[in-house]
Amino acid sequence: DARRDIMDVRDTVRAYRLLVERGRPHQPYNVCRGEAFRVGDLLESLIRQAQIRIQVRTDPARLRPNDNPVVLGSPLRLRRDTGWAPAVGIDDTLRDLLAHWRHHLARDPQ
Repeated sequence: DARRDIMDVRDTVRAYRLLVERGRPHQPYNVCRGEAFRVGDLLESLIRQAQIRIQVRTDPARLRPNDNPVVLGSPLRLRRDTGWAPAVGIDDTLRDLLAHWRHHLARDPQ
């Protein structure tokens, strides 16, 4: 049920480039989307797109009892100073991520 502010690496790289070009020196910026997604929803989306049956099992040893339920940043300063806004939707990110790994594993299945 954890919620995380996740964004596409292509948006991240574009934000970094704009910060180099237009950011104010010595000013901290949050490079984030400003939207928190439930990790379980992201997993369910990937499973729906999978071409094989996926079984999900929770490993209790990997759960963090003191984990923050929501990690969410504010991109307001980044947007104000650079004009940046995320351009790649989360559904596109997940689709492209899955396509990348399908291609990679097809070339080198080990």
